[in-house]
Amino acid sequence: MTDAARFRLDGRTALVTGAARGLGRAISLALADAGADVALGLRDVERDGGLAAEIERLGRRALPLQMDVTRPGEIEAAVRATVAELGSLDLLVNNAGGGAGNVPVEEVSLEAFERTFDVNVNGTFHTCRAAFPAMRERGFGRIVNVSSQAALVALPGEAVYCAAKAAVTHLTRCLAVEWGRHGINVNAVAPTFVHTPGTRPALADAAFRAEVEERIAALHRIGEPAEVAGAVVFLCSPAASLITGETLVIDGGWTIR
Repeated sequence: MTDAARFRLDGRTALVTGAARGLGRAISLALADAGADVALGLRDVERDGGLAAEIERLGRRALPLQMDVTRPGEIEAAVRATVAELGSLDLLVNNAGGGAGNVPVEEVSLEAFERTFDVNVNGTFHTCRAAFPAMRERGFGRIVNVSSQAALVALPGEAVYCAAKAAVTHLTRCLAVEWGRHGINVNAVAPTFVHTPGTRPALADAAFRAEVEERIAALHRIGEPAEVAGAVVFLCSPAASLITGETLVIDGGWTIR
């Protein structure tokens, strides 16, 4: 295998949750560009924003799937459909997530707390577990969970989100230890603030944006989705075959200060 080929994903099938926009969209396109067919886990299967068509223009197969990760039945059905329609499930990217908003702990509602853990932690756990049998049968799997720099630092007003993403990071370690003997590598990425539809409202506040850029201590700029997507492709590729249980921090230097 040539050095360049070690970063290719030809012949692989991926499933990306939260694929419709932002990081999920960029990751789906990057996986397809690297050679993978991609199943698109969508909270609303009717609204992929043209993503499936973009993937098909890259010469890869795309499979839009109804997949709200807070509903275990939809998770299991999406995994079954991926295997049935695309032939296998080799790569899983648990991208679906979200926070409770910038709210002091004492003001966080029980509903917001449970929703944050349901999407980030429960959704990741159930999707990994649903994908496991197909990967175990093939003796191969690459799982990448999308954590956050919030898993590593304390962000005022974001305690619930920080705790949920910390759980995702540690779940990643535990699954790596349990499933490595089956040929399954489990890693995570931990991005900083990235330009996405989800971060646009917050970053539109000039003072908040300036504070974020200052805290990104080395590069002093907001990230782009492609900068996270490239790391995900690497962790799914043969080039990362000896890496497991790690969380790759993509934060421009935020957490080193």
